[in-house]
Amino acid sequence: MHDPLSVEGLERALGGDPVALCRALVATPSVNLVLAPGEAGERGVAELVAGWLDAWGLEPSLIEIAPGRFNVVGTLEGEGPTLLLNGHLDTVGVDGMTIPPFAATLAGDRLSGRGSCDMKGGDAAILATVARLAEGGPRPRLVVAFTADEEHASLGMAHLVESGVRADLAVVCEPTSLAVMPAHKGFVWLEAQFRGRSAHGSRPEIGIDAIRHAGLYLAALDAYAESLRARPAHPLLEYGSFHAGTIVGGTAESVYPESCELLLERRTMPGEDSEAVVLEFQAVLDELAERHVDIDASLEMTLARPGTEVHESSDVVRGLIAAAQDRGLKSPVEGMTAWVDAAFLNEAGIPAVCFGPGDIAQAHTEDEWIDVREIRTCADVLETFARGLC
Repeated sequence: MHDPLSVEGLERALGGDPVALCRALVATPSVNLVLAPGEAGERGVAELVAGWLDAWGLEPSLIEIAPGRFNVVGTLEGEGPTLLLNGHLDTVGVDGMTIPPFAATLAGDRLSGRGSCDMKGGDAAILATVARLAEGGPRPRLVVAFTADEEHASLGMAHLVESGVRADLAVVCEPTSLAVMPAHKGFVWLEAQFRGRSAHGSRPEIGIDAIRHAGLYLAALDAYAESLRARPAHPLLEYGSFHAGTIVGGTAESVYPESCELLLERRTMPGEDSEAVVLEFQAVLDELAERHVDIDASLEMTLARPGTEVHESSDVVRGLIAAAQDRGLKSPVEGMTAWVDAAFLNEAGIPAVCFGPGDIAQAHTEDEWIDVREIRTCADVLETFARGLC
């Protein structure tokens, strides 16, 4: 098995071979700098991708959207509507992995390594599609955008949208096991701060236990979590959910804790308003404070991303299903439970769905891998879909 970054491996990638492209991408580390300070970030893989796009005639832009963080954007002229193909370049860290993270090992149809599933397999399918469309034949106007920082704060996609990118429809090639996913959940992150009174553990008459108050709040939220499942179910995503992320407080066993920080996450449905979600959490806290007058707490939203959806009758959904059928694949329509960068595109008025190779259950795992047959099939479907647009 040749080195994916050898002359032979890179020549195969330059020729548009989907598996060679994926192996070269995986072998080029792009761990998110925020998640793992000191790592290389997206620069190396962005330069690799830009080189391929340049060779195929797209005249790409390598855009530094933050220090050491890069987007790659290229355009291929064509006829008819503008199609945007998107993937992210960053990966999560490699701590705890049980395989060499950047060896891009290929054993049978299984390609292993960090990012192979999330989402360099999808990136490779996009690149293979671009290589084919660049050779000629009917094609729409094509915008390809590879973005930074999806695994943290989506700085790359935010920059792309703010730059004024326009398209009539978009496909984000996150791992969906080749299902067409037109809807995905959003999230709201909240920080609850509980303030108590420090005292020796033998002085309950003056101590106020901030950790206990945080626990009471968590217990009170059980009923709220259950109420989410009593709401009308979304046809693809079902229900919103809530969980506690972290809890920090106290200094020692014998001291009443004067503070406790509780971080919470609420997964939301398309159309839910983040401010309304915060008010729901605040209402539970207010009711608790009425019953326990010594509770002193505040609640703050730290980050929110919307859930979004594209109607199943839209051109992008129907077109992908038809293209899959033309390639002998039956692609079901399902919901994406995770939040994805497609939300930015949908909010900007570009109908975007997720469709890509790989099983999301393999993302971020200690032995991350992808079935390379899905990468090849994804490229075939994307090519058929793109050519069908014009």
